[in-house]
Amino acid sequence: MLSQRGFRLQDPRRLQSLSQLLSWANHGTVGSGTASRTGPATRSTTTSTSVKRQGQQPPTLLTATLARCACRQPGTTTGAALSAPSGPRQTVQKAAAPASPSAKFHTRIMAMGLQAPPPLSPSHRITSSFVSSRRTAQIARHLSGSATQYFSSTSSSPSSPSSASFTSPKMASEVTYAVRKNGALNTPEFKLYIEQHVHQKGAKVSSKVISPFHDIPLYADKEKGILNMVVEIPRWTNAKLEISKEQELNPIVQDKDKAGNLRFVRNCFPHRGYLWNYGAFPQTWEDPAHEDQHTAAYGDNDPLDVCEIGEQVGYTGQVKQVKVLGIMALLDEGETDWKVIVIDVNDPLAPELNTAEDIESKLPGLLRATNEWFRIYKIPHGKPENQFAFTGETKNKEFANDIIKECHKAWSRLLDGKTEPRQGQREKAADKIKITNTTLVGKGDYRATPPEVKPHEELPPAAVDPTSEKWYFISGNSA
Repeated sequence: MLSQRGFRLQDPRRLQSLSQLLSWANHGTVGSGTASRTGPATRSTTTSTSVKRQGQQPPTLLTATLARCACRQPGTTTGAALSAPSGPRQTVQKAAAPASPSAKFHTRIMAMGLQAPPPLSPSHRITSSFVSSRRTAQIARHLSGSATQYFSSTSSSPSSPSSASFTSPKMASEVTYAVRKNGALNTPEFKLYIEQHVHQKGAKVSSKVISPFHDIPLYADKEKGILNMVVEIPRWTNAKLEISKEQELNPIVQDKDKAGNLRFVRNCFPHRGYLWNYGAFPQTWEDPAHEDQHTAAYGDNDPLDVCEIGEQVGYTGQVKQVKVLGIMALLDEGETDWKVIVIDVNDPLAPELNTAEDIESKLPGLLRATNEWFRIYKIPHGKPENQFAFTGETKNKEFANDIIKECHKAWSRLLDGKTEPRQGQREKAADKIKITNTTLVGKGDYRATPPEVKPHEELPPAAVDPTSEKWYFISGNSA
């Protein structure tokens, strides 16, 4: 086993170092001086951080080796941080399993591009033997698998992927979703449509293009609290993609600024692109004529935004089944812009995350980084810092579910034509929203036969302006 951790047993100097370490371990002399006498720290995959104390059994060679790793100087790097892709597929080296819960989550967060506090000093090191080995394995997969899978291409979805599969609770049928692309990513011509395939007894019985805004059900399983989420922007990417409200069947397109230029969010150090799989709940709408009682601000006229924090990097157009953990109330340029925090129900950590408090305990620093990102991400574009209601607090999942229900009712009013203009205005923002759908008989602009959409095109992404990859360092009160 030692040879798998980088030792060359035939090397006399290594054997001598091992003998010294074993001798110190058996005499209880493992401490801060060990690292300096034995050379570079040795990698270890054990999850225990126990160090010999009075009244305990002498440590084994393995725990002595771990103690030596734990007592490195505080500034030593414990893992490899991920960086933005600049060319072909990149291989991300697995980080050594950290010696404490603090160091473990430090590695996890740095790999996600988030800022995290340094590991605890030896005098404050946590002694723990209950760290989940499954979580350690998850981190390894996150560093070596999902990241490299995404970084191999900026267009990470296959040509005709099945992005979701679940059994309808009302009928013995399986529904799957796939994407249909028109045009190249990073161009004004890019449009991504959603196809729905229905299977019964293993055979496909129907296939058609649908609206991700109106046709995908909000709930995959309402009784179990499982919702459908449409991924618009994969984690670590910068292109501002969103469901188009103004086009028939509401394809996902790249947003434009007031000058007509394609939008890219800037990299605000230490955050690379979006921190999560970012998207929306279908069949929801933040009514721009409704003044929210909690924020005293009107809705932003968009589907409800969702931040999915699981380990897998999604792809644009993917339909994920998620459960709700909490919600933040962003005030984006004076409008209410709720951000629902969720996790994919298939994520390895999903059974352990059920509340906002669980996020803080299992993924410390993630909520703080989320708050910071939304506050500052528009500053590089010359806009002021965003604000939060509730002083930035993450509200619990019960509160979040109430907001989701309100936005679902607002969407229903939208399809039924029962909306009102904002106070002081004549025009209704809802009049500009396309409510074409292919599954909701009698609601909205129902079409039994979908509008014609061009066949799928798999084109390489267009080159982007290098300034979209620039890093911005924001200091003072804005950071």
